[in-house]
Amino acid sequence: MALTIDIERLKQDFFELSEIGKNPEDRGLYRTAFSEADMQGREWLREKLDACGLQVRTDGAANVFGRLPCEEHSAKTILVGSHLDTVPCAGALDGSLGVLVALECLRTLKDEEAAESYARHLELVAFSDEEGRFGGMFGSQAVVGAVTPETLEYYSDLEGCTLAEAMTRCGMNPLDALDARLGPETIDSYLELHIEQGPVLDRLKKSVGIVENITGLFKWLIKIRGTANHAGTTPMEMREDAFMGLADFAHEIPRILEENGAESSRATIGRAQILPGAPNTVPGLVELTIDVRDTSKTVLEDLGQAFHRALSAIARRRKLMFDYEIQSVIEPTQCHEEIIDVLEAEAKELELDYLKMPSGAAHDAQIMAQLTRIGMIFVPSREGKSHSPAEWTAWSDIEAGANLALRALDRMARPTEK
Repeated sequence: MALTIDIERLKQDFFELSEIGKNPEDRGLYRTAFSEADMQGREWLREKLDACGLQVRTDGAANVFGRLPCEEHSAKTILVGSHLDTVPCAGALDGSLGVLVALECLRTLKDEEAAESYARHLELVAFSDEEGRFGGMFGSQAVVGAVTPETLEYYSDLEGCTLAEAMTRCGMNPLDALDARLGPETIDSYLELHIEQGPVLDRLKKSVGIVENITGLFKWLIKIRGTANHAGTTPMEMREDAFMGLADFAHEIPRILEENGAESSRATIGRAQILPGAPNTVPGLVELTIDVRDTSKTVLEDLGQAFHRALSAIARRRKLMFDYEIQSVIEPTQCHEEIIDVLEAEAKELELDYLKMPSGAAHDAQIMAQLTRIGMIFVPSREGKSHSPAEWTAWSDIEAGANLALRALDRMARPTEK
């Protein structure tokens, strides 16, 4: 009989977890990293892992692990999972579904006593702060050894609470996160299932996506400086209007993407503030963010240069000044060909209607690629919605993705054929 997950058991887990941190008024989830609800979600997961007989541990970065060991103690480990934390007013699937599917897969394989024939350990991981209360990807960065003491004291949330302060309030020693690193010699690979968070699979009516590459990105905080002046007494031709610099720059984005970008390129001005912000004052300062993404490092570099040239030309023409701060850079990441091949073979075996595709969002898998081989499975997001209580995926698609993950893990954990 072919391996298959228990969809009713998975549903029960989903409904239980989706009540933790739920706001009854807007129906959104509020499990931001290192909040009380986040800690409750992690304790719920530990209890579930313990109940099904997996080896449970939590590292110094608050990452939760559940291990299904094989008989060979020195064997490498296949990690599978995602994250439990959410953005404010979130849906119940982003991140959490990957953890719940990992739980169901390992529980099914343990029930089947499949690990007796495995050459690799399987281990669930639920990473902390993927969503960015303190910058994002903290848990996976700790696992790959990218966290420093400065990280703990420098990163803060919008209220000014530092990561170290938040961890301390949860009864943790922040410096223990420095010991969360795993050695690359101990890890075989990492697999993550996630909702797409976009409309492609839903519109094409595909049940699963097999991710080939994950977008890279850079984020800039740009300041365009002019001269604040009276709106009635300053002639139009004598103005140094910072807002007009923003308007010109925003208008340049489609041209820059067309000339310097690629099909997967994206650029977004997500926030802008006009100062001093008075109705009768010519703006003297504009602060804005731009988020630029592509799956090619070369294209990202070309886009960065093009945006800089555009800002320089606008500043000269408008008699303005500008500067920018690089807030984050994430390199594009390729999923491993061997894992893609496994996923594609198992998708065909399951007769799934799948699509090989890029990921336009960053994920923990991107960080884990610094440590080991990675693979990702997408399931559709209805109408492309995510980071919202309206986020949803049909149970049939969840079941399809979970069974693909189950079959892939079973195949990857077995002795390599020679």
